[in-house]
Amino acid sequence: MARKADSSFLRRSNFNKKHGTTAMRVRGPGRSRIVFAMTLFVLVYGAIAGRLILLGLQDGDPAQRFLAAQSTVAQARPDIVDRNGEILATDIKSAALYAEPRKIPDTDEVFDGLISVLPELDTPAIKKRLESNALFTWLKREITVEQRQAIHALGLPGVGFRESNKRFYPGGQTVSHILGTVNVDNQGLSGMEKYVDQAWLKDLQDLGFTQDRNMEPVKLSVDLRVQHAVRDELRRSMEYYKAKAAMGVVLKADTGEVIAMTSLPDFDPNNRQQALEKSRMNRVTGGVFELGSIFKGLTIAMALDSGKVKLEDGFDATKPIRVAGQKIDDFHGKRRVLSVPEVFIYSSNIGTIKVMQRAGIEAQKEFLSKVGLTEKMNTEMPGVARPLLPPKWNELAAMTISFGHGVGVTPLQMAVAGATLVNGGKYLEPTFLPRSEEEADKLAKQVLKPETSEILRYLNRENVLRGSGRRAAVPGYDVGGKTGTAQKVVNGRYAEGVYLNSFMSAFPMSNPEYLVLIVLDEPQKVEGQRYSTAGWNAVPTTASVIRRIAPMLGVVPDFADDAETIPVSYQNRN
Repeated sequence: MARKADSSFLRRSNFNKKHGTTAMRVRGPGRSRIVFAMTLFVLVYGAIAGRLILLGLQDGDPAQRFLAAQSTVAQARPDIVDRNGEILATDIKSAALYAEPRKIPDTDEVFDGLISVLPELDTPAIKKRLESNALFTWLKREITVEQRQAIHALGLPGVGFRESNKRFYPGGQTVSHILGTVNVDNQGLSGMEKYVDQAWLKDLQDLGFTQDRNMEPVKLSVDLRVQHAVRDELRRSMEYYKAKAAMGVVLKADTGEVIAMTSLPDFDPNNRQQALEKSRMNRVTGGVFELGSIFKGLTIAMALDSGKVKLEDGFDATKPIRVAGQKIDDFHGKRRVLSVPEVFIYSSNIGTIKVMQRAGIEAQKEFLSKVGLTEKMNTEMPGVARPLLPPKWNELAAMTISFGHGVGVTPLQMAVAGATLVNGGKYLEPTFLPRSEEEADKLAKQVLKPETSEILRYLNRENVLRGSGRRAAVPGYDVGGKTGTAQKVVNGRYAEGVYLNSFMSAFPMSNPEYLVLIVLDEPQKVEGQRYSTAGWNAVPTTASVIRRIAPMLGVVPDFADDAETIPVSYQNRN
């Protein structure tokens, strides 16, 4: 039989060579038997190989093998510090509790022992894990030293601990929205924690370079002292005026550095579950709002810079404007012709619209783009919201945008635009990292003439001296600013008396170093107040903030005469 088989094989080989082919064809039942045999061969040897691997693994420590795959549990993160080196976030040693169910002789004994120390483990899911035939299972991550010692003292078989790193935030809620938080594996979920991961830490972790290693701290531009003062004053105002929410930004006007940023209600990053509550979102970078009359400074700056409007020009504000079936009027109308400073100080909607019309709709769109209000803001902070723009930028839209309605922006975007108005006309993207003046000069975009910026400083100062910002005056600090009282939309319509109030200010206005934006959401009128508009709540809150932070920032008070000063660029005009 063997000889016949060999002869047959040779005949097939000669045939293949003759016809230029080396393929063997198997037809009919024979082919099915070969395929079946090959499949059976693979399955048998696959099962044997799998069993050998399993037996090999059982000779080692299954907990260590599993935890090697979960290496992020033990990986460290760099400290995060403020601009003065104060620790904002750091790692502390923690422990994770695990079980090896196959090594547990009495499940009930182990279960009862565990829940005597950790009552939260008294669940059917935990009981099922202990009763399983698994090599390894997590029971609870991030247990305290006391809990670990208590469980260890019970001597429970099949139960062990794994050293890990737990993120700790010494300031609790103080810097929560800037820092963000991490997950149970010490990976950044939000804020600057997430930024650090995306920028470089994740790459190092993947290479295994971060386990229990000391890394250089990440320094932020934030000043913890200023951050605490801003948050404290916002908390007080939020309670006093019974507001739904409060926001605050302190920006270094000449570098774009964020010195403080607060959004209330906030959360404790040591309790990451709080961060999931909708009411605790970061409204400063993740919320978009119609901010009202603080936009009027942008409109006037745009018109002055175009050369089509001069400071001494007059605009007729005697009658309301009617367009597309809508009537636009002033809150406290003067019913007369207003100069440009009066349009700003009296916050005239009618006058602002006419200033915008003199420059034109295209100029408005171009200028708002230059100061970063028509596109998503570029900064290190993750989760930045896009602005809401009108579907059609027509005449009605341009009118309402001129006084801060019909377009929604984030408060941080608005603060950056506000800094541009007073810092000499230089637009700087905001940063949460230190930035020197030299670096800022290289990054800055000149979007406004310096003389226009000088006029805006004058107008803002005038508004505090004799306008709606009078309650923001802080002796010695030359504060200037613009109020905004924006009606909120309720059930698709602007609701009277339901306001988002803001005050955008800078100090010292003669040479602005810091911009401060304060926003209160639906503050209520309190006893002794005539209105619930911004001048009665956001403005005095700003004064309280500046009074506290100016000395911290090293701004030397100047008690010179607060009399009106006409901009130099206009003093020399004919």
